[in-house]
Amino acid sequence: MKRLFSVTLLALTVIAVGMAKGKTETRSNGYPISQVPFTAVKIAPQSFWGDRIKAAREVTIPLAFSKCESEHRYKNFEMAAYTLQHPGHTGLQTKEWDVSKFMGFSFDDTDVYKTIEGASYVLQTYPDDKLKVYIDSVLDVVGAAQESDGYLYTARTINPEHPHQWAGKKRWEVEDFLSHELYNLGHMVDAACAHYQATGSDKFLNIARRYADCVIREVGPNAGQACVVPGHQIAEMALARLYVLTGERKYLDEAKFLLDYRGKTGRKDIYSQSDKPVVDQTEAWGHAVRAGYMYAGMADVAALTGDSAYIKAIDTLYENIISKKYYITGGVGARHQGEAFGADYELPNLTSYNETCAAISMVYLFHRMFLLHGDAKYIDCMERTLYNGVISGMSVDGGRFFYPNPLSSDGKYAFNADNTVERQPWFGCACCPSNLCRFIPSFPGYMYAVKDRRLYVNLFAGNTATMQVEGKEVVLEQQTNYPWDGDIALRIVKNQAKAFDLAIRIPGWVMNKPVPSDLYRFEDDILSGYKVMVNGQEVQGELVDGYMLINRSWKKGDIVSIHFDMPVRRVKANHHVADDRGRVAIERGPLVYCAEGVDNRQFSIFNFLVSRRSAFKVVDHVINGTRGVNFNVKAIEVSGQALDSHRDGSVSVENATLTMIPYYAWNHRGPGLMEVWMAQTIAAAGNY
Repeated sequence: MKRLFSVTLLALTVIAVGMAKGKTETRSNGYPISQVPFTAVKIAPQSFWGDRIKAAREVTIPLAFSKCESEHRYKNFEMAAYTLQHPGHTGLQTKEWDVSKFMGFSFDDTDVYKTIEGASYVLQTYPDDKLKVYIDSVLDVVGAAQESDGYLYTARTINPEHPHQWAGKKRWEVEDFLSHELYNLGHMVDAACAHYQATGSDKFLNIARRYADCVIREVGPNAGQACVVPGHQIAEMALARLYVLTGERKYLDEAKFLLDYRGKTGRKDIYSQSDKPVVDQTEAWGHAVRAGYMYAGMADVAALTGDSAYIKAIDTLYENIISKKYYITGGVGARHQGEAFGADYELPNLTSYNETCAAISMVYLFHRMFLLHGDAKYIDCMERTLYNGVISGMSVDGGRFFYPNPLSSDGKYAFNADNTVERQPWFGCACCPSNLCRFIPSFPGYMYAVKDRRLYVNLFAGNTATMQVEGKEVVLEQQTNYPWDGDIALRIVKNQAKAFDLAIRIPGWVMNKPVPSDLYRFEDDILSGYKVMVNGQEVQGELVDGYMLINRSWKKGDIVSIHFDMPVRRVKANHHVADDRGRVAIERGPLVYCAEGVDNRQFSIFNFLVSRRSAFKVVDHVINGTRGVNFNVKAIEVSGQALDSHRDGSVSVENATLTMIPYYAWNHRGPGLMEVWMAQTIAAAGNY
C-alpha cells in the first residue's frame, strides 16, 4: 500500500442519511451541544497536530495494513469463508485448522475493522482510487466469512466444532466473559459507518447491519434469546451511532438493553463493571478501557433517550475519576493486574499501567460530558489526556508504540508483555496501535462545537474550519504555535450568521487550576493570566463556565487575538496520593514534563532535590519539534549512588542542572531512566 494515508475517527454526528429513501436528512444525536465534525476542520500542515496526523497517515495506517497481512488477520476471514463453502471439509481435523494455534485472541478481527475505519477517512480527505479498490477487496474477504444469518465471528466459524478457546461451544455462551463477539460487532459497526459516510458505498454497512440484526434477534431479555451483555464494552457506542445513521430504533434499543442488563446476567464482578447495574455504580473500578467505553456509551444512550439516571451515574463516575483516580498525564488505570483502576488515590508511578486505549476512552468520555453540560472543565481534562496520555502511546514518527504508559521507569521494571521497556513496532494484542491509527487524526473533530448562536473554540491548533451557526456558514481560521506558546489568532474568513457568541475556552491551567478537583494543585505562587483582543482592542468578555463570551456582529477579516501566559509550573498532588508525597511535577501549558537519564548523565534522576527557588528556562530539544525545560537542582548521593560514589554510605550534595522533555516524547532514544514526579524532600529521594 502507498504510504499516503490519513485517518480519523468520527464521533456520533448530527448528519444522518435516510437509508430507505436514499435522501440526506438531519437527525439529532440528542446532545444539547453539537460537535463540529472532523470533515469541517482542516489542520494546518507542519503544525503540532499536523505532524501527528501526517505520521498516522504515512506510517501508522500502512503499518496496520501490513500487519493484517503478516499476522494472519486476513487469513482468518479466508479460512472462515472456506469452511462456509465446504462444511465438514477434511482440513477441520488437521492442526492447520486448530483456531487457537494461529489466532492469538478472539478479537483479532477488529484489527481489520479498525484499519478499514481509518482508511475510510483517508478516502474522504485524500481521494485515492487504488486505496478504495484495496478496501473493497478486503471487504470481499470479510463478507465471504459471514454466515447466512448475519453472524460474523471467525474465531468460531473457522472450525465450529473446535473454536477458539475463548469462544465457547455455542454462540454467546461466554460472551459475558471472553468471547468478544459483541466487542467485534462494535468495531465492525464503527468501521462500517465510517466507510459509508466517507465513500457512500453501503458494502460494509450492509455486512455490519446484518451482524447487528443477528445480535438483535439472538441477544436480549426475551424467551429464546441469550440474556448476556458485552464482556468488553464498545458495542453500546457503536449501536447508538448506527441508530443515528439509519434512524432504526432497534439499534438504540439494543444498546440500551446491553447497558440496562449489566449486573443482572450471569457475570457479576468489578473487573467488567458488572457487579451492579450501571445506574447504581458510583466509583470507577475494573478494566479501565472497558469502563471508559461503557461510560461513553451511557452518555450516548442518555443523550438519545433522555435517561436522567444514566446522566446522574456518569456525572458521579466522572467526579470519582477526576478527583481520585486520574494521573497528572491524563491517563487512567493504576494496576497491571486486570489493566484496571485502583482504589481511591492509588496512583503509583513506576508500576502504573495507563493503557493507551484507556486514555482514548477518557477522551470519548470527557468530550461527551462537555456535549451534555457545556462546561470547559471537561475540555480541560480532554486536553490534558490528549497531549500527554494519548500521544505518549505513539512515537513521533508514527511507527513505534506503548501499550502501558508509566510515569517512572528504572530501565528494569518490564511493563511490556515481552519484558522490555522500549516502544514496540507492534503487539500480539494490537488494540493500542490500531486504536491510535484510527484515533490520532480524529483530533480535528474535537476542536469546535456549536449550540444555537454560540460557537465554542475548545482546542487550539492551526486550522481552517467551516461551520454552521443556526444553519448559516461561518469560516474560521486559526493560527498558532500552541502548545509551545500561548498566542492564538482567530480570523473570520466568512460569516453568514452575522451576530453570534464566540466562546473561547480559557484553560484551567491559565486560571491556576490544573484539574477541576483537589487531586492536583499548583505549588508555586505564579499568577498566570490571559488577554483577548478584537482587531487590536482588548475586550473584557463575560466568563461563563470557563469560556470567554464575545458577542458581536462579526465581519470578514475580524481578528481575535488571544494570549495565554505559559510559565513553567510546579504541581503538587493531594496528600492522599502516597507515591507523590514530597514530590512535584512540572508542567508548561497543556504539557506535562519528565526527566530522562539520557539527558542527565551527570547524576541519577532518582537522586536529586528540586529547589523551591529553581529558575526555569525553556530550551529547544534534540527530539525534533519539542521544547525542553532546564533548571537547577541539588544532586545527592544516597548510600553510594550517583555523585561521589567513592564516599559510600554518606550523603553528599552538588549543584546540577536538570533537563526535562515533554512526557509524550520519552523513550525515543532507547531504554533508560525516566521520572515525572521529582523529589523535593530527602525522604522522597533515592527511594528506588
